Amino acid sequence: MDVMPLLLLVAGSAAMAAAARRTPVPAPLLLVAAGLAVSYVPGVPDYTLDPHVVLPLILPPLLHAAATDSSYLDLRAQVRPVALLSVGYVLFATFAVGWALYLIVPDLPLTAALVFGAVVAPPDAVAATAVARKVGLPARITTILQGESLLNDATAITAYRVALAAAVGEGATWAGGVGEFLLAAVGGVVVGLLLMAPIHWLRTHVKEALLQNTLSLLIPFVAYAVAEQVHASGVLAVVVVALYLGHRAWEVDFATRLQEEAVWKMVAFVLESAVFALIGLQLPVVLKGLGQYEGAAAAWYAFAVFLVVVAVRFVWVYPATFLPRLLSPRIREREQSPTWRGPFVVAWAGMRGVVSLAIAFSIPLTLHDDEPFPHRDLILFLTFTTVIGTLVVQGLTLPPLIRLLKFPGRDTRAETLAEANAQAQASRAAEQRLEALLADERNVLPAPLADRLRTVLERRRNAVWERLGQVNPVTGESVDDTYRRLAREMISAEREVFVGLRDARYIDDEMLRTLLRRLDLEEAAAFREAV
Repeated sequence: MDVMPLLLLVAGSAAMAAAARRTPVPAPLLLVAAGLAVSYVPGVPDYTLDPHVVLPLILPPLLHAAATDSSYLDLRAQVRPVALLSVGYVLFATFAVGWALYLIVPDLPLTAALVFGAVVAPPDAVAATAVARKVGLPARITTILQGESLLNDATAITAYRVALAAAVGEGATWAGGVGEFLLAAVGGVVVGLLLMAPIHWLRTHVKEALLQNTLSLLIPFVAYAVAEQVHASGVLAVVVVALYLGHRAWEVDFATRLQEEAVWKMVAFVLESAVFALIGLQLPVVLKGLGQYEGAAAAWYAFAVFLVVVAVRFVWVYPATFLPRLLSPRIREREQSPTWRGPFVVAWAGMRGVVSLAIAFSIPLTLHDDEPFPHRDLILFLTFTTVIGTLVVQGLTLPPLIRLLKFPGRDTRAETLAEANAQAQASRAAEQRLEALLADERNVLPAPLADRLRTVLERRRNAVWERLGQVNPVTGESVDDTYRRLAREMISAEREVFVGLRDARYIDDEMLRTLLRRLDLEEAAAFREAV
């Protein structure tokens, strides 16, 4: 097996993603553009998206990383808009886009058109949420986009399987399709509910941080595989487990949390970079075999489908936003009246991604009667152009659109006050616990050590308030910023001494690693306070 193409893909995409951080262009768009540009460079190997790799091996860890980083409480508060987008919109888009393609392309069977509708139905909100955080969208809109991206793949994959069964001649019926959809949805949730508590128990009872992180890496694959084994939705199983684990992550050992966060950030960075680069690299593959659809006909179909996909999302989002308020007095009493700006951004953030391409590549070459799958190459081409079109057009215009609509920014002072009040309550509880422990003769400490514990507690209590205080007129730093900078300079001085002692053979490398790890943990704590 030649590993060089894989190494080139990972290294190249990671380098482009790192370069994107120095530009105003979102990383997913730059990676797609780079993939398009590189796809025709002589000597570049052919990269074909294999659905047997993307769906069971790449999608689960990406979903797990996104779900554990999401807020279960925020998603629960927005369950209605999230469900309307992740289920209602995906099914509506499947039928609306499929019917439109059936009318646009001559001789295309309706069943094949519905297969295409299911393929392009789920937006990939990775780029949208990245832009939302960077530009500063309101938290509610960001939560809705996150929730949609976590759940819509399950709806789309199930809708695709039903439409494909009808297209290849398996005699699918409406009743059978609804039953399969319910089995996948309910089964995926049930599998997730059954797995989440035992997995969390394991995480809290395995004391070795290395084993805990190994378990963490296996969790999304286990949840996905178990659900798929019983013909349920692996996507939903992964999301349910990950949301539960993220919600209860505070119960896991601190060393595990530190390592786990670093590991999953790396995994998500590598996978997201690679899959967006892979999208662009598919251009030579999808252009092969277009045959009669090459040229003006293919361009017209691609443009028409892009317009339909964009319009269908607007057709769904606005009624789904305002109709529930018109029909339910309870919703009107409980929620603020939405403006037109929020739904507009949600509708414009419907960018498609790698899941659509992976599903399209899984379309079989032939039907049950060994006839070629009708217009398969055209469906692949239109999926590719839809993904590229939405990523480029909507992705590039989303940041200026958000700025143009002038959403209210985050109130950083109010957030800091809330953080300070929370820290003050926690510090009072910790102080009471400390005094109670010191009163026990089993916990007797020398006075300097007891005072050190009180000083650390006082330092944490005052740190947040100091961010609201005066700044240094020379450096522009707050007192807290200066404290952290000086603390890190002290740690750096200690580190240089330890290395010098190792070089002088006064201590060995094993002792150096122990001492440096202790300093690294202290510096990590200082950095965490800074962000």
